[in-house]
Amino acid sequence: RIMKLSIPAFALAFGVLWGAGIFLATWWVMLFDGPTGEITLLGRLYRGYSISPIGSVIGFVWGLFDGVIAGALFAWLYNQFARIWPNQNRLQKSSRRSEMNRPGNNFAGRADS
Repeated sequence: RIMKLSIPAFALAFGVLWGAGIFLATWWVMLFDGPTGEITLLGRLYRGYSISPIGSVIGFVWGLFDGVIAGALFAWLYNQFARIWPNQNRLQKSSRRSEMNRPGNNFAGRADS
């Protein structure tokens, strides 16, 4: 049985984590340097973001939006790859077990390692 990721659940979880990360990182910078309002690299990517209290909220919203898309794409790709490439380790173990249990084989009855 192949494990699949729930795309909506993974996307939402990733979005919340990404948004919270931007929010907390903004407050971390403000804790040491104070609100600067400078345009940063994130400010160029996320419209309206700056190192300020309102910027942290804007960063959270953009991060949530961006993270949901990235999380959905990741979960969808994972499910596609999991379907295409089944668990190779499981297949190898089952073929070793069948080989070891053949009549006349010296390994019959030994535990699989």
